[in-house]
Amino acid sequence: MTGTLEEFNKLTNAEDFFQFLALPYDPKVVNVNRLHILQKFSQLKAEIDQETLDPQTRLDRYREALQAAYELFLSSSAPEQKLFKVFQDAKPNVVLVSEIKEE
Repeated sequence: MTGTLEEFNKLTNAEDFFQFLALPYDPKVVNVNRLHILQKFSQLKAEIDQETLDPQTRLDRYREALQAAYELFLSSSAPEQKLFKVFQDAKPNVVLVSEIKEE
């Protein structure tokens, strides 16, 4: 990884982030989970951005965060992670099968 923080801040898509941070990835996984990986990465990045770090350390931490976000969706699904509001809101008048108990 030889890029600068300025260059990183100009990136716009998932593949660019993986390439810039020199992370291997499966395009099929990214295509299916793109928004969720980027959302999780954004959450992790926001935590990193709260820290006072030199630019290279910040990029190293971003690399770790993107790797963690990607790996999360290798073994989990979007509904399980509930990153977006649509997955967080309970639906009115809906009873899940998992909530039905035998008396």
